[in-house]
Amino acid sequence: MHENQLKFLVDVGVSIKVESWLIEQGYDTKSIRNIDPRMPDKKILQIALQEKRMVITMDKDFGELVYNSGLPHAGVLLLRIDNCNSAEKLHIVEEIIRKYRDGIYGKFCVYKDNKLRIRS
Repeated sequence: MHENQLKFLVDVGVSIKVESWLIEQGYDTKSIRNIDPRMPDKKILQIALQEKRMVITMDKDFGELVYNSGLPHAGVLLLRIDNCNSAEKLHIVEEIIRKYRDGIYGKFCVYKDNKLRIRS
């Protein structure tokens, strides 16, 4: 998928700075914060799949839904970063998108300990 064809659905725990940056970079981006901040995770995955959006989240429950429940998805970027401020979150997401944007769509990606694991 070409870089600006990537579309995102940003979960509530991720920062507004990340949402704004994605939009500024020309990515089609929607925010759960603006749709329904209390939306259940299954519904988030469902909307993302329907709209071919990659979910950016800090919620480990998405791993459960994808791997244990086998729910289909259009890609998940799980940020396992505790105690990061919004500027640090933004820096991490910028790096991931810059380096891996062509290889993350449709994949389950986990960022932890300064490393990105991409699983099919």
